[in-house]
Amino acid sequence: MGSTPHLNGNGVVSDQDNGSVSSSIDFGKPEAVDYVRSLTDVGAMTRLLHECIAHQRALDMQLDDLLSQRTDLDRHLLQLQRSSEVLDIVKSDSDYMLSNVTSTSDLADQVSRKVRELDLAQSRVRSTLHRIDAIVERGNCLDGVLRALESEDYESAARYVQTFLQIDAQFKDSGSDQMQRERLMAAKKQLEGIVRKKLSAAVDQRDHPAILRFIRLYTPLGLEEEGLQVYVGYLKKVIGMRSRMEFEQLVEAMSMEQRNNNVNFVACLTSLFKDIVLAIEENNEILSGLCGEDGIVYAICELQEECDSRGSVILNKYMEYRKLAKLSSEINARNTNLLAVGGGPEGPDPREVELYLEEILSLMQLGEDYTEFMISKIKGLTSVDPELLPRATKAFRSGSFSKVAQDVTGFYVILEGFFMVENVRKAIRIDEQVPDSLTTSMVDDVFYVLQSCLRRAISTSNISSVVAVLSGASSLLNNEYHEALQQKIREPNLGAKLFFGGVGVQKTGTDIATALNNMDVSSEYVLKLKHEIEEQCAEVFPAPADREKVKSCLSELGDSSNAFKQALNAGIEQLVATITPRIRPVLDSVGTISYELSEAEYADNEVNDPWVQRLLHAVETNVAWLQPLMTANNYDTFVHLVIDFIVKRLEVIMMQKRFSQLGGLQLDRDARALVSHFSIMTQRTVRDKFARLTQMATILNLEKVSEILDFWGENSGPMTWRLTPAEVRRVLSLRVDFKPEAIAALKL
Repeated sequence: MGSTPHLNGNGVVSDQDNGSVSSSIDFGKPEAVDYVRSLTDVGAMTRLLHECIAHQRALDMQLDDLLSQRTDLDRHLLQLQRSSEVLDIVKSDSDYMLSNVTSTSDLADQVSRKVRELDLAQSRVRSTLHRIDAIVERGNCLDGVLRALESEDYESAARYVQTFLQIDAQFKDSGSDQMQRERLMAAKKQLEGIVRKKLSAAVDQRDHPAILRFIRLYTPLGLEEEGLQVYVGYLKKVIGMRSRMEFEQLVEAMSMEQRNNNVNFVACLTSLFKDIVLAIEENNEILSGLCGEDGIVYAICELQEECDSRGSVILNKYMEYRKLAKLSSEINARNTNLLAVGGGPEGPDPREVELYLEEILSLMQLGEDYTEFMISKIKGLTSVDPELLPRATKAFRSGSFSKVAQDVTGFYVILEGFFMVENVRKAIRIDEQVPDSLTTSMVDDVFYVLQSCLRRAISTSNISSVVAVLSGASSLLNNEYHEALQQKIREPNLGAKLFFGGVGVQKTGTDIATALNNMDVSSEYVLKLKHEIEEQCAEVFPAPADREKVKSCLSELGDSSNAFKQALNAGIEQLVATITPRIRPVLDSVGTISYELSEAEYADNEVNDPWVQRLLHAVETNVAWLQPLMTANNYDTFVHLVIDFIVKRLEVIMMQKRFSQLGGLQLDRDARALVSHFSIMTQRTVRDKFARLTQMATILNLEKVSEILDFWGENSGPMTWRLTPAEVRRVLSLRVDFKPEAIAALKL
């Protein structure tokens, strides 16, 4: 195709794409005529003529193309003409609709304006009617108040006053009604004076129905806070009076000769707490009716002041009557004097101390239950001023009653420690054999005392008490009780006493076995006690800090258990050291037995065992008789230690012998006999004890040296070799028929 022509300023088209300027013309512009007139060259004219003809032909083609579209254009034009008719109709309809909508809108605006005017007028009429009703009602209220006062119908008078005040707050009256308002306020003041006077008289006479009647009038009179203060003051007065009466009865009982029977401090404190709780629960509706839930919280805080006052008096009197300070001083002085030479004076009676402990525990539990109940009561209220909650909680946790209770708790810790120590020492002193029991009475008695004391300490819900008692229990176990457990084992010449005339002495054996059993059972009891205390403390003390304190103390109990186990192991080893000299001669005789056997000798050994049965008889004679006297765990440990001694001695002896192949078979038979017998004697497995001896027998059974490779390294299968490569070579060298060169050539 040709390049795109560009017209210059003279109407000449330049062919820029070909890089040359060809004379051409845009026939559609007036400048083309001037250009044609300016031509003088025939060639240029001829070329221009051809271009003109080509341009004409192109125009003809365009005209033909346009004319070919005439039919479609005529059809579309006809459709447009028809559509225009429809549009005219639509336009006329829309104009009509517009006029209707416009008129309707104007009408709606007029109606809406009228409605607003009518509504405003109606609201003004309604307001006027309400005001008229209020004026009438005000007059009725004033008349009603005066009539009610004359007839002493104070409830109706209060309702009239309340209605008048509500109307007065709703409608700000003009000065024309000021006189009426002043008259009613004077009547209100008169009613308030009467109500206060009547309520005061009812309080003095303790007429509870009358008090309830007049206290309910404070709300319609708008005196809710004053009514709350008066009513709570009345409740405090009633509770204080009842508490003083019971306290006076308590003091009277204290002055009588029956010192311990009729003086019930727990009942006195229970009555105080019960009165306070019932005062809140039974008057919940009245208190909330005066000032909502804030009124309940206010009452709780105010009554807690009475609890602090009266409860502190009761606890102080209790400490004075039971002489807890004197008792504690005596106990502390006794503990101090015990450290000196010659000891100290006799302390209080533990049985009497136990009664005090139970009494203190009841008092502490009462206080804790009461405090928890009241705090949960406050937290259960949903619409309380947030600032009241911390104040109420603090009133319980830092009040005077709480402080005195802490003093009582301090005495409790001292008494509990004394009771625990004295009873543990007594259990140790009166220790005796118990029929049909593997332990002495000391074990169960000591741990019963510790369990009781720790449970009682946890029941106080005081973490300091628990920590103190736990520490005391751990100290007792690690010192005095630990020493008592080891006393029998430490006796001199134990071996001589255990066997007399070659026969085991039953009484001595029983004493030794029982001492070891005491250690074994004590170690188990300590762990059980630790687990029990841990579970109970987790329920009572959910705070992480408290749990950490308990965990630290419980770790000391775990140390006690480990100490008992160590002492037990040492005791059993001492017993084994007493037994083994009686078995050693039989083992030493094995050194004289030959294992270079012929077939005849091997067959004879099968009938006449050379040493195994003698060894087992010695073991039965010196060991098995102690089985009924020992716990299963102790006896198993004892037997295993004896086995350790026997096996080690046999290994040494066998390493000094020479073996034929039949001798290796004999050793294997001997080892199997030992394993079989000792497996019956103990509940624990003994095969691992004889593993080295059994593997020695296996090596000595081989046909040739190289067969060891079928059992060594990757070919060992499930068997774990207890012998080192050097020991294997040494065992192989015990065979009389194995050459040293073959043994040395082994690659183990």
